[in-house]
Amino acid sequence: MKMPMKVGKKSAETPITAQQIRSDAKMQTIELNAWFGMKQALKNINLTVKTNAITAIIGPSGCGKSTLIRCLNRMHELVPNARMSGQVFLDDKNIYASDVDPVQIRRRVGMVFQKPNPFPTMSIHDNVAAGLKLTGARKGEALDEVVRRSLEQATLWDEVKDDLKKPGTSISGGQQQRLCIARAIALQPEVILMDEPCSALDPIATAKIEELIVQLKNEYTVVIVTHNMQQAARVSDFTAFMYLGELVEFGETTCVFENPRSELTEKYITGKFG
Repeated sequence: MKMPMKVGKKSAETPITAQQIRSDAKMQTIELNAWFGMKQALKNINLTVKTNAITAIIGPSGCGKSTLIRCLNRMHELVPNARMSGQVFLDDKNIYASDVDPVQIRRRVGMVFQKPNPFPTMSIHDNVAAGLKLTGARKGEALDEVVRRSLEQATLWDEVKDDLKKPGTSISGGQQQRLCIARAIALQPEVILMDEPCSALDPIATAKIEELIVQLKNEYTVVIVTHNMQQAARVSDFTAFMYLGELVEFGETTCVFENPRSELTEKYITGKFG
């Protein structure tokens, strides 16, 4: 029976203190741990997410990728029996501090999920405007302009501009995913988290989403979880490799893929396990 590979005890980055937040960091985790009940999903994660860059998180199923990004906007705590320890900084503020409103964090750090999830009872227009209405935005020309701008940023406006009253579920899967991205953009987040956003899409729709992701980093900081290593290599500036809840390696994408420091990383990206 083949024994599972072990991860070394050292974390991928030297632990830092709260007073040493990197100047180029939009988000930073410090000794981040997470649990579901008694099961520990993340172990002492020290990760820097740089401003206006795309960071890809790769690793085999169950390694903690999705848990990590859910800790970045406090969605992890919505799961029953889930808990965390450590610190997560957005700019220079710990988002888990007692005086921080998690709703505001989720507005500043938006999320796009694996499966396109437009609201089925809402039109394309109202799907984009949904978050704004929940935060008290009024109807009218100003709201319509935000909807248009968000759809344009999501490279969807030209395809749906004559069908804004149709249900959000009436368009193709790839268009629905871009609609969900437009919905996130409408709230003007600073960070966009994407949890395997192309896994349910065909190659043509995937290519459009990848092009969009690259464009988005001009205005946003993007973190993408992907099981597709070719996708990570194509779109990301930095890559984090995770295994068994630990951050094994983190660095510039070209370095991680072409000259990995860890034997585990090399075995994973060459298909020897995972």
